[in-house]
Amino acid sequence: MDANLRQRAAAREPRVEDDVLVRGRGRFAADTPLPNQAYGCFVRAPHAFARIVRLNAEAARRARGIVGVLTAKDMEGVGSVSRHPPLAGRGGKPLFVPHRPALAGERVMHIGEPVALVVGEKAVAAQDAAELLVVDYEALVPVIDARSALAPGAPQLWGEAPGNLAIDWPGATPDPEANGAEIDAIFAAAKFVARVAVMNQRMAVASMEPRGATASYDPAAELYTLRVCSQGAGSLRDSMAAVMKLRKEQLRVVTDDVGGAFGLKSGPYPEYIALLIAAKKVGRPIHWMSSRSEAFLSDNQARDDFSEAELALDENGRFLALRVRNTANLGAYVGAVGANIPTWNFARCLPGMYDITHIDISTRCAFTNTLPTAPYRGAGRPEANYMLERVVEEAARVTGIDPAELRRRNLISTAAMPYKTAVGSTYDSGDFVRILNKALALSGYDGIKARRREAKSRGKYRGIGLSCMLEHAGGTPLEGASLTFPGDGTLRINLNVQSTGQGHASVFTRLVADRLGLARDKVAHRHGDSALEIAGYASVGSRSAMTAGSAAVKAIELMLEKGKRTAATVLEASEDDIAYQGGDFAVVGTDRRISLFDLAARAAEMKRRGMIAEDLDTKTTTQTPLTFPNGVHIAEVEIDPETGHVDVVAYTAVDDCGNVLDAMIVDGQVQGAVAQGLGQALMERALYDDASGQLLTGSFLDYAMPRAADMPSVVRDALLCVPATTNPLGVKGVGEAGTTAAIAALMNAVADAIPNGAGAHLDMPVTAERLWQACRRAAAGSGARGARRLA
Repeated sequence: MDANLRQRAAAREPRVEDDVLVRGRGRFAADTPLPNQAYGCFVRAPHAFARIVRLNAEAARRARGIVGVLTAKDMEGVGSVSRHPPLAGRGGKPLFVPHRPALAGERVMHIGEPVALVVGEKAVAAQDAAELLVVDYEALVPVIDARSALAPGAPQLWGEAPGNLAIDWPGATPDPEANGAEIDAIFAAAKFVARVAVMNQRMAVASMEPRGATASYDPAAELYTLRVCSQGAGSLRDSMAAVMKLRKEQLRVVTDDVGGAFGLKSGPYPEYIALLIAAKKVGRPIHWMSSRSEAFLSDNQARDDFSEAELALDENGRFLALRVRNTANLGAYVGAVGANIPTWNFARCLPGMYDITHIDISTRCAFTNTLPTAPYRGAGRPEANYMLERVVEEAARVTGIDPAELRRRNLISTAAMPYKTAVGSTYDSGDFVRILNKALALSGYDGIKARRREAKSRGKYRGIGLSCMLEHAGGTPLEGASLTFPGDGTLRINLNVQSTGQGHASVFTRLVADRLGLARDKVAHRHGDSALEIAGYASVGSRSAMTAGSAAVKAIELMLEKGKRTAATVLEASEDDIAYQGGDFAVVGTDRRISLFDLAARAAEMKRRGMIAEDLDTKTTTQTPLTFPNGVHIAEVEIDPETGHVDVVAYTAVDDCGNVLDAMIVDGQVQGAVAQGLGQALMERALYDDASGQLLTGSFLDYAMPRAADMPSVVRDALLCVPATTNPLGVKGVGEAGTTAAIAALMNAVADAIPNGAGAHLDMPVTAERLWQACRRAAAGSGARGARRLA
């Protein structure tokens, strides 16, 4: 173990959340039944695209134990579930966002779309009655693939989106045409041009805990309440209130423990709206918990992005220009920030760690008869890095330069920081040459030839793959925090961002306690309640530590300023003579002092008496700019050409996440994210039948997930942290780095392993069948030596 790892191991502290969770005492979505609670079951469309001709719910309503049946007619007055920030396309034409109903009434647009909600005394009664509901459909011809949807003559989903085009996004430059012409000229004069076409396949999120919610309505208070597994109760409340056309104070969202989210649980869903309407209609709380099969048919899905990339190089292998054409599948509706993912989220990752001063990127987003695509760990970042690292790998092949050396020649230098990119972002910090060199040394990159020979003696193909990764973290910059003194000798840090496994209760209580010189058991953490009225957005985009952490630091500073003023009054001294240290306010040079908690109690009493305007309870917001986590991941694989089986025999990850607040959580985030990247590269794929639109991978029997045995047998990880300069904690985020980097590292390793270029242009996932076929081509000497031609 190197010194870096020993230091991190020594710094590990237990998470305060874990004792409750490992004892089975967590409170998840199904763990909070309410008195007189009923149960909901959704009737879902069996067609990918169809008109609803007739719906008869009478038999279901008469069934034993049924409280009510709701259909589209009961949703009158409810707005569209789809909410998306403004996004301008070519010529200023805005993104088209079709109306997404809570319950479909005229047409169904994808398999699994809800058309009715059956409410029963028991869950089984609701499920049985749902079978009695009769819906007659007129099936229409669906379109599943984005490129097929944009082709002439494709079935049309929305009249307002001719050719199924939701938006034609021209890129991040003020004048796309002039920029494109300039880059065309660079390509025409370039010595080398590398070309690739890569597909990021559609993914199912498959969080450990499926979605679920309990809805209730208090007529006396005119208050809806939704207990739901979410990534931010406040932000979900705000978006759902807009859908339901309610004032914010008419809806409360509460979230307890969450069994994984990864972006899936950040936005509103049709089920949540229908449950709230039903709770008011029947006058009882209603609980619904998705089954795993139902989740495959109703959860937002992810990725489904096709990229054509070209990289121009000079005679010395210097990168001159990058041109990218994306085609993204939005699904039948626009998911939560769904169109931002293949446009801005993708583009802001460019040019990665490389000094590429000219970039031309555009994206066409298409509607198809599939589930909406929305955030999933990375949300545009893995897609961008995969495209970039695959075209860089192809450039190494075209120029004959070693892949590591080619990357090193083109890295942005530390002297160039802050670095303004061609897409308008500014990298504030990073040491890319050092991080590459550290990863190469840690992986034993120079010894790959010997390891390849040894593997060959055993009849195996061995290869190594690099992935230089840079992403943007933060997303929405606004975030809040509040400090409150409940009067029991403790301090509470209240946050909007929701912990869904990231350890917020450990990280933020420690941050506050250490900054104030308090014992850590004197600081408590609260989240998961929109009634806290803390501004901000969901815990997505690796943003919580940097945005909520910055807000917490500001709240501490503001609270101490108020404390000094109040202490000056209580201690009868000048404010300039008051100092805070170790939990006490004191008059400098004297023994007069008062503890933080005693002062908080005095301030609360003084406020009640009208002596001061504010007590020490403090709420604030901050605006935190983007940060740019980066790193180098190196995968090493062995492939059995007789079976196509692949083993990830070693994996090296060196990351720069800025200052580390908790070493164990950083390690866990990187390893978990690598596992999800491995799943995408090697096995996961949400697959629909092209003709019918039926989901072919609707259970874990057909949708493969990575297991412990699939993980690398050797993992070498290290940090090379350069603090961010744009927030007071110097943090950059780490939650998505592993996924962003892993898929390219693994696919480059596969391409390197299989001889004769036969693995150079394989699509993900590289299943055993695909690898076996590639190995057969390699043995026959008919590998894909040339670049895949662009369509």
